[in-house]
Amino acid sequence: MEANYIVVRFGELTTKGKNRKLFTQKLLKNTKEILYEFPKLQYHLQYDRLYIYLNGSDHEAVNEKLKTVFGIHSFSNAYKFEKDLHIVKDAIVHIIDEDTRTTFKINTKRSDKTFPGHSQDINREIAGHVFHHVHRPLKVDVHHPEILITVEIRHDAIYVMNNVIKGAGGYPVGIGGKAMLMLSGGIDSPVAGYLTLKRGVDLECVHFAAPPYTNEFAREKVFDLVDKLRHYTHGSIKVHVVNFTKLQLAVYDHCDESYAMTVMRRMMYRVGEKLALKNHCLALVNGESIGQVASQTLDSMQVINEVIRIPVLRPVLCLDKLEIIDIANKIDTYDISIRPHEDCCTIFTPKAPATKPKSYKAKAFESHFDYESLVDECVETVETIIVDNSYKKDENIF
Repeated sequence: MEANYIVVRFGELTTKGKNRKLFTQKLLKNTKEILYEFPKLQYHLQYDRLYIYLNGSDHEAVNEKLKTVFGIHSFSNAYKFEKDLHIVKDAIVHIIDEDTRTTFKINTKRSDKTFPGHSQDINREIAGHVFHHVHRPLKVDVHHPEILITVEIRHDAIYVMNNVIKGAGGYPVGIGGKAMLMLSGGIDSPVAGYLTLKRGVDLECVHFAAPPYTNEFAREKVFDLVDKLRHYTHGSIKVHVVNFTKLQLAVYDHCDESYAMTVMRRMMYRVGEKLALKNHCLALVNGESIGQVASQTLDSMQVINEVIRIPVLRPVLCLDKLEIIDIANKIDTYDISIRPHEDCCTIFTPKAPATKPKSYKAKAFESHFDYESLVDECVETVETIIVDNSYKKDENIF
């Protein structure tokens, strides 16, 4: 017996009061975009549920895609029946008969209060029918059942479910505006991007390349990371590749080695802010974690952050490395991030960077060269690429 529906539950979205419809409509739009490869699906959005009619589509394949949709608390494969309890009881017998486990529970939710009987009475009636028609030993377990059958009696139909699949949680991507992710190619920044998407903020990415010091393998690494992240969105992410070589070399020519990393990060923030504003992004996002490297002490962050006005989101700020790695493994970016191809931050790492830099010293070093024109040149010559379903089919990306 194959499920013919999927019932989607909203979770956190149910707390949104008057804005609830805005959130659920955005969730519906995102769900359709992520499930684009299943054209037969039909969608019916109600106040507290989204019903997806499978119409012959493979429910297991649809399940895997639904797990990546932010805004979904949980979902279940379901069987839809007309509002006749006799039909429902026979169907539940069939479902349990196909299973081999021996403890079960019936959990009825009667949204349609005009339907005769109370939920507990219906539970007992269905359970009694199961005992009389399933020809193997069975036992009711109300606390830890092996088989949990949920019966939702709604105004349009009765839905029967025998599984609950955890969703991605969070908010629908895009409901919270858009931000610019500073994507290095390391472990932390893709995780920061994932956590930002989970809170409903859409992303574009900026990557700082320094050819010929960084190579095409480092570039491919970054696009492979974006390809993983895009599966949690509407299916595509725009990437801005900045040629940072000239500006980076100027920094190292005019700065004391101990301040080179601080000044370089200040330059990245300036370029990132200009690109963010140009592309209607409301904030920068990065993978900074307190104390992890010299540029991520609070003193360093304060001096680096002062050169821009837009907010900087740091989703992994208070996570330790092992926690970040756990998330990276979960979203399948870890193995990509540890490929041995360096980005422009790692190839020029000074031996003794300042961990408590002073703003006046950073400004003094910056006064030695015309960094503003170099920042503008980075923005004007940026290469913009969209990573979408055609990724790796387009030979021009590399």
